[in-house]
Amino acid sequence: MSESDPVPGGRPGEVERATALSGELTGQGVHGVVLAYVDTAGIARVKTVPTAKLAPAAAWGVGMSPVFDTFLADDSIVTTDVLGSPDGDLRLYPDLDRLTVLAAQPGWAWAPVDRITQEGAPHPACGRTVLRRTVAEAAERHGVTFKAAVEVEWAVGRSDAEGDAFVPAVRGPAYGAVRQIELSDCAADLLAALAAQGVDVEQFHPEYAAGQFELSVGALDPVAAADRSVLVRQTIRAVSRRHGLRVSFAPAVLGQGVGNGGHLHLSAWRDGANLHAGGTGRYGMTAEAESFVAGVLGRLPALTAMTAPSPASRLRLRPSQWAGVFTAWGRETREAALRIVTGTAGIHDRAANLEVKPVDLAANPYLALASVIAAGLDGLASSAPLPEETTGDPARLDPAVAAARGVRRLPVTLAESVAAFRADDVLRTALGPVLADAVIAVRLGEAAAAEGLDDDGVAAAYRWKY
Repeated sequence: MSESDPVPGGRPGEVERATALSGELTGQGVHGVVLAYVDTAGIARVKTVPTAKLAPAAAWGVGMSPVFDTFLADDSIVTTDVLGSPDGDLRLYPDLDRLTVLAAQPGWAWAPVDRITQEGAPHPACGRTVLRRTVAEAAERHGVTFKAAVEVEWAVGRSDAEGDAFVPAVRGPAYGAVRQIELSDCAADLLAALAAQGVDVEQFHPEYAAGQFELSVGALDPVAAADRSVLVRQTIRAVSRRHGLRVSFAPAVLGQGVGNGGHLHLSAWRDGANLHAGGTGRYGMTAEAESFVAGVLGRLPALTAMTAPSPASRLRLRPSQWAGVFTAWGRETREAALRIVTGTAGIHDRAANLEVKPVDLAANPYLALASVIAAGLDGLASSAPLPEETTGDPARLDPAVAAARGVRRLPVTLAESVAAFRADDVLRTALGPVLADAVIAVRLGEAAAAEGLDDDGVAAAYRWKY
């Protein structure tokens, strides 16, 4: 009997549903389903099943080794006391609520997965599970829910460039009409594909760096927002390839210059009210929202182990490049690590949110969101005070003023981020010991892999990994 044959003890409700979905997909010309997750190193990993095998996959999962939790971006493997050996197996269970027909990949559908042990328990290193648990605990303990969105920035390169070099596929200036026109056909197909997949796109535009674009999407609950980030990148890759282009979501495609971010937007809600608007605190924040922001602010150095996890992240996290490399906050202050977004008059109650800027797309979005939420909740629970606002460029603050406000540079090396994370009981507890140890091992492994490389070498090593 094969592992996909139905036997007693499966998930009958999911089997019935998946069987119906399989028939619908087949009728739409879909032949296979991509089962997607993101590993500790931030790499999107997949397995696929024929459409006819969706029901067995929903009942029993699809096998995948837990060793991928300690893979590095170059596919080498590090170990912890639990992970990294060739032993064992996990099951990938597709989330049928998120099943999406891929408009830019004819014949394919896509679904994010939860990773479950063979005994049926949640795998302790599954980031999606950790995020779901963090959100559930926030609702249970604090009566707080969240809306989140992940910005996506990427660089568009020519596919005929020599070797693995990056040559911009468009030449127009930053935010320029010329660049939008140069990518017009591809961009229109991208917007059409995302619309067909039910992705709510709010903005799409040329960005600052050479060949760079940004896409912003509407807010969802955090797990759905992380799923959407993975789906959006899958779609951008597919549409670009059909147009003969190559794309990179790496934090930096070149050793110098502005890199690609993956800013997190997050708002806390209670009983249908946005805690970031309508309060008596600064810029309309409630006292709880201020404490939530203070919690994130205080743990930013340790958070970079999840939000800026690649050696290439350090090429992006440079002062005076709008990357947010100082522990500072401010309203619409794009050099501060935390930007308070109030929104336009008339929609403050819907639009107000916190933007976390030292985040890039080498981050596993589930781990990044879970960690930021955990940090904010700790601040909320302790009524942490929010320090004075910083305006302008924190790099130009008088040192005495910076010290008085607690404004300091975020970790410059990955090893410094790991040291801060190791010392942070709140974040390590939020992830759990198995996943926390995997984060530490993978980050130190990436640092060792990049040792001895200059900036251009680091950029080249990670250019096409994400």
